[in-house]
Amino acid sequence: MSLPVSELEGVLAALIIEHRRLLRQVIAQHEAMKALDLKSIDAATAQQEALRLRIATLEVRRQTVTTQLATPLRLTPPITLSRLLEAIPRAQQPTLRRQRDELRNVMQEIARQAGNGGRLAGAVLGYLNTAVRLLNGAIQRSGVYTRQGLSRNAPRLGVMDAVG
Repeated sequence: MSLPVSELEGVLAALIIEHRRLLRQVIAQHEAMKALDLKSIDAATAQQEALRLRIATLEVRRQTVTTQLATPLRLTPPITLSRLLEAIPRAQQPTLRRQRDELRNVMQEIARQAGNGGRLAGAVLGYLNTAVRLLNGAIQRSGVYTRQGLSRNAPRLGVMDAVG
């Protein structure tokens, strides 16, 4: 039973490494978005996609090893690392527990950074939408203000109109 546990530890270690790489790419993409550096955004996005594929492959391996380990322990699906930790001997728990917690923390940080990137992208699109509306109004009319000094903006464009 020791072999599958060590194999699971190896897969979890690889997952942690790949998730840390993904976190670095998410942060790099966020910084590129702040600087409006399109080449860096594209490069970070491509690297993130490659990392996601590697993570998906490792996740399949993790599930296979977990199933192999759970069979002699008579665990029924769904098999989580927490349930597996309860079933294996205490001597083998500390490393798996530490890896599980570390992987969880890295994944939470990725989710937080991705949320920040989503908010930044929304703000940039809002800014671009406003700029397009102002330009649209300036082209359609001679001015963007009425004689009373009030702004005459064009109606708000949809996201697909502004981007596409």
